[in-house]
Amino acid sequence: MTNPLLIPSKLPYRVPNWGQIKPSHILPAAREAMKRQKEAWEQIASNPEPATVENTLVAVDEAGDEFSRVLMPAYTLFSSIGGDELDAIQAELGPEMSAHGNLFWLDRRMYDRYNSIDLEGADEETSYVVSETLKKFRQNGIDLPAEKQEKLKELDAALSSLEISFSQRATRAMSDNALVVSSREELDGMTDEQVASLKQCDGTYRLPLLNFTNQPQLVDLVSPKTRKALLDASISRGLGGVETSDTRQIVHDIATLRAQRAELLGAPHHAQVVAQRGMAQDSQAIIDLLSTVGARATAAVDRELEELKSVAGDNEITAADWTHYQEQIRGQVAVDDAALAPYLALTNVVEKGIFFAATELYGITFNLRPDIPTYVDPMKSWEVLDEDGTPIGLFQADFFARPGKSGGAWMNSLVHQSRRAGTLPVIQNNCNFDEPAPGTELLLTWDQVETVFHEFGHALHGLLSDTYYTSTSGTAVPRDFVEMPSQLNEMWAYHPRVLANYATHVETSEALPAELASRLSASKTFGQGFATTEFVASALLDQAWHRLTTDDVPPASQIEEFEETALKRLGVFHSLVPPRYRTAYFKHTFGGGYDAGYYSYMWAEVLVADVEQWFMTEGAKDGDGGLNREAGTILRRELLSRGSSRDPMESFKAVRGREPRAEALLERRGL
Repeated sequence: MTNPLLIPSKLPYRVPNWGQIKPSHILPAAREAMKRQKEAWEQIASNPEPATVENTLVAVDEAGDEFSRVLMPAYTLFSSIGGDELDAIQAELGPEMSAHGNLFWLDRRMYDRYNSIDLEGADEETSYVVSETLKKFRQNGIDLPAEKQEKLKELDAALSSLEISFSQRATRAMSDNALVVSSREELDGMTDEQVASLKQCDGTYRLPLLNFTNQPQLVDLVSPKTRKALLDASISRGLGGVETSDTRQIVHDIATLRAQRAELLGAPHHAQVVAQRGMAQDSQAIIDLLSTVGARATAAVDRELEELKSVAGDNEITAADWTHYQEQIRGQVAVDDAALAPYLALTNVVEKGIFFAATELYGITFNLRPDIPTYVDPMKSWEVLDEDGTPIGLFQADFFARPGKSGGAWMNSLVHQSRRAGTLPVIQNNCNFDEPAPGTELLLTWDQVETVFHEFGHALHGLLSDTYYTSTSGTAVPRDFVEMPSQLNEMWAYHPRVLANYATHVETSEALPAELASRLSASKTFGQGFATTEFVASALLDQAWHRLTTDDVPPASQIEEFEETALKRLGVFHSLVPPRYRTAYFKHTFGGGYDAGYYSYMWAEVLVADVEQWFMTEGAKDGDGGLNREAGTILRRELLSRGSSRDPMESFKAVRGREPRAEALLERRGL
C-alpha cells in the first residue's frame, strides 16, 4: 500500500500524485488492481442470489474503479512520455491486460447473470447498458465452445503484443527516418528561426517527421530536391531502411491474426466484426460511403492539378510538390498560413477561442489552476465551472512535442465522470506542436487551429458527461460516433464572433483584417479534393487489410504492392496523392484502437455536417449561426452529456429531428 498508484489521490479532482509515481510502480500496481477486480468479478459471478441491477451491473461498475485509477495514469505516461523503460513496461503489460479482459467477457456465469436481470421499471441508461453488454459478450465469443475460447484468448494476447510493438516502432520511425541535410541552402524558404531549431552540433540540419505522410515543411521548402527527399523519408518509414523500426512483418502478422480471429467468431472478415460494433453495422456500407466520396474527391484532384500548373509553370509537379504549390494558390483564393500566423497565438486560440465558444454555447467557464500537479512543466490545468459556479471537471493541455511522445493529437480521460462513483472528469488534450522559445508565443498554422478545436470537442464530450455508470461516461461510445463531437467543434474556429475574439495580432493586438477573415470561409473547401482523397485512401487501405481471409494476407515483402493494387481496385489511387497514412506507419489501425475503424472520422462527419446545418438554421437566433445558449443547451442535454447511456442515433435524432442526410457531407466538403 505504499505504491502511489494504489493509494487514492487526495489532490483536487483526484489528479494523480505525478511526483511520486515511478515507472517501477506501474506493473505491481496494475497486477494488484487486476487481481482485486478478478476477485470482485468472481464474487459477482458466483453470487447465489438472483441477479439484480445492484448486485450485478452496479457491482461490476464499482469493481472497475481501482483498475481505472491505476491504468489511466499508466497509459498517460506510455503515450505522453514514452521512452525505452515505459515502452518495455507497456509491452509486458499489454498481453496481461488482454487476458484479464477475456476473464470477464468469456465468463458464462457473468453473461447469464446479465441476461437474467429484471429490467422492469429500470431507467433508460440501465436498460441500454445491459442490452449493449449482452451484445458485447456475444461479439467477444461467449457462445464459442471452450476450445475455441482458448484459441481466442491466445489470439488476443498475441495481438496485444504485436500492436504495442507496431506502435512503438512507428513512433521510433519518426526519428529514425528524419531527413538530414548538410547546408542552409537546401532549406531555402524556411525562416531563420525554423532553421536554427533544426541545426545539429556537427553543422547539419535534421528535419524530424510527424506521424502523417505529407510533412508541413513541404509547404515552405523551395528546393524540389529537398522536398522530394523529405517526402521519400516520410513514406519509406517502416519499410526496412532501419531495422529497429521495420514494421512489415508485424503488419503481416497482425492482419493474419485478425483474420483468424474473425473466422473463429464466424464472421467473413475482421472489418465486419468491427462494423457490427458501431453505427455502420455492415462493412459494405462503409465501403460504399468511402467509395462514393472517393470518386468525387479524385475527380476534384484532377481539377486542382490544373490550378497547380498555373503557378508551377514549366516545373514538373510531383507528390512532394503538391502542398508547396497549393499554398501559393491558397494565398490567392483563400488565406495562406504565413498571412494568418501572427494572428494565431496558441494562448489566444485556447483561452479566447475554444474556451470562449464553450462559454457562449454551454455557459461553462475556465479558471487556471497552476497549483494542480502535472507530469511535465509546460502543461496547464483549468478548473471548469458550470453556469452557477459549480465545478464540473478539470481540463489539462499538453500541447508540445518531446522525444518518446506518441505522434499526432488525442484526448484522454484521466478520471471518468460518474454519478455512481461521485467522480468529476479530468480530461486531457495532447498535441505535438513545436515548443516555442521561453518568453515567446507559439504561432499556429490554420490546420493546427482546427486540431485544437477538434481535440477540445472530444474534451467537451468528457467534461459535459452526465451519466450514472463509469462505463458509460464521456467518449465511451461506438467508434464511428466518437469523432462526431470533435469534428462538430471545429465549426466554431470559423465563426465570425469566435474568430474575432481569438485572432488578434501577437504584437499589436490588432484584429484580424476583415479581408482575411472573410477569405477564411473559402479555406473550408479549398483543396478538399486532395485532402479528401488523402483521407479516403487511408480509410480504404484500412478496410482492405481487414477484409482479407487468412490465406489472402500478402507476405511482408509485398506490402507496397498490396497498397497500390488495393487502392486501384477501390478507385482512389492517385500518383500525386499518397494516403495520409501508409500501411507501415498507420498507427490508427495497426497500433490498435482504430483497426478497421479509420472510416469512423468520415462516418461521423455525415452526422456533423447535418448538425452544422441545424446550428445555422433552426438553432440560430438573429443570424448568430447557432452560437447561443439555447442551441448549446440542446446539444449538451441531448448528445454531449449522454455518453453511452442510449443509442447514439437517438441522441442525433433528438437534436436534428430526423435521420442524417449523407449528402450533407459532400456539401460540407464542397464536393
